[in-house]
Amino acid sequence: MALFQCRFFSEVLGLSTSMTVILPEPAQSQIGMSAPAIAGPYPTLYLLHGMSDDDTIWLRRTSIERYVSGMGLAVVMPQVDLSFYTDMAYGNNYWTFVSEELPRLCRSFFPLSERREDTFVAGLSMGGYGAFKLALRKPETFSAAASLSGALDIANRRHDLPLFLRIFGESGPKGTDNDLLTLLDPLAKAMQEGKPVPKLYQCCGTEDFLYEDNQTFRDACTRAGLPLTYEEGPGSHEWGYWDAKIQDVLKWLPLQSNKA
Repeated sequence: MALFQCRFFSEVLGLSTSMTVILPEPAQSQIGMSAPAIAGPYPTLYLLHGMSDDDTIWLRRTSIERYVSGMGLAVVMPQVDLSFYTDMAYGNNYWTFVSEELPRLCRSFFPLSERREDTFVAGLSMGGYGAFKLALRKPETFSAAASLSGALDIANRRHDLPLFLRIFGESGPKGTDNDLLTLLDPLAKAMQEGKPVPKLYQCCGTEDFLYEDNQTFRDACTRAGLPLTYEEGPGSHEWGYWDAKIQDVLKWLPLQSNKA
């Protein structure tokens, strides 16, 4: 695998930012690694960080580079600060950045596929929220999305806190397109009309402080009849759990190599 630490200017954010990118690379003589030659453009997983982290965290806390070796999969890990992947009421437009500008820039920098069938997103905690928001709001772009211990019921959390006021404003996200539960029914209607709907994968540890959020989202998704793979079991909000579960996510992704 080839690893890129990419620093670039974002017109949407009006500032320089960063992303960490893993690209497939054939490796026959590298000790402990073996990867076939796979021609691009590459299917892509956008892998999102949580609220206390940055674009390097998945690489530093898991073996993601080793896990994707041989899959022919590119992994893009962007930096979005403490934004909840949202056009902030008092801050930068991180939703527009991650949903529009980032894919466009990545495809201009690297040989990434533009096909919906090759475009996936996953994340943990705040990034799980961001992953599902991207999939639910942009079903024409993403064919699959995974949330690991996601903050999925954000509308029912306290929004008088300075952080949430800065992100969502005084009115909060409830009932808006920043509320994942609000996005489910329109997506279910689209599915009934024969429009493409992303596959969803959701997991959470039973000792996680976000476990109830995940149960709420699971139940709402089931009522809406949307395609959801749900897993729970022992685990808390920590990297040992996420390092194990990201391997399950990679096996679950609808890649041609996974179907072979």
